[in-house]
Amino acid sequence: MPEDKQTIHQEILLKPGTLWKRVQQQTEYALQCGALLTIPTEFEFIEQDGVRFLVRVLSNLARKDAVKQKQQPQTSSTQEFNPFLPYEEDLFVADISQTHVCILNKFNVVDNHLLIITRAFEEQETLLTLQDFAAMWACLAEFDGLVFYNGGKVAGASQRHKHLQLVPLPLIPDELQIPIEPLLASAQFEDLITTIPQFPFVNAFTRLDPLSVQSPLKAAEVTLSQYRTLLHAVGLENSGRQSGAYFGAYNFLATREWMLIVPRSHESFESISVNSLGFAGSVFVRNEQQMQIIKDIGPMTLLQKVAVATK
Repeated sequence: MPEDKQTIHQEILLKPGTLWKRVQQQTEYALQCGALLTIPTEFEFIEQDGVRFLVRVLSNLARKDAVKQKQQPQTSSTQEFNPFLPYEEDLFVADISQTHVCILNKFNVVDNHLLIITRAFEEQETLLTLQDFAAMWACLAEFDGLVFYNGGKVAGASQRHKHLQLVPLPLIPDELQIPIEPLLASAQFEDLITTIPQFPFVNAFTRLDPLSVQSPLKAAEVTLSQYRTLLHAVGLENSGRQSGAYFGAYNFLATREWMLIVPRSHESFESISVNSLGFAGSVFVRNEQQMQIIKDIGPMTLLQKVAVATK
């Protein structure tokens, strides 16, 4: 894949050692003032193909739908409402860089769920940039977490404004860091890029250097190159140098230690929507009927249905 030379003419504004405390402080404040609307869940574990999937039932999505409807400006304009321009001040956590800020996810299911958003509008259906990766590493330097990006509506993106998401690890207290961890551990490397063979769908996987957190700007350059190589490996070529567009939707997941890309074919299966967290082993359903569908077909099969099945 041709590489555009990118440089970072900026600095990390986030003061080291402060992010986690700010998350705690702002979460407490946002809950008290009603800006943070946690969605309660019930959950079950469903095992398939060596993965103990966490399946959550989102028991009060009506509340989220009602608030989002209220937020929509009452206008005949066809312009789409953007909750990130401006973002709610009560959800603001920290300035990360000259291009990115960090805010709380207003409708969080996972505790301390953060959004890493661009200050200026960029389309969610664009490639990640050097600035995106610098912001990602600046946050990962503060605490261990899973960063994910839903590349396009088909991949589970609900907002057009570019945003990465960060949830602390482990995803489940007193469990593995991430449910799919046993499969990642079995990856065999003959080159920089490999696949997770137990996944019944197209994917590309690589290891990252956890010491990269010591220098987010340098780490961003290395990670950008690896990211482009992963996209190329799964056939997602850059379709527009100027626009940063690409052919096809995908899910991106990364920790301090690895990065995974999964191309998408469908947004949902049997009305069950899947975003990047699904490929980490954490699936969300709206009701018990959808839970039963997953029990019947298996969560790994659900992922296969919305990804690109291997031959």
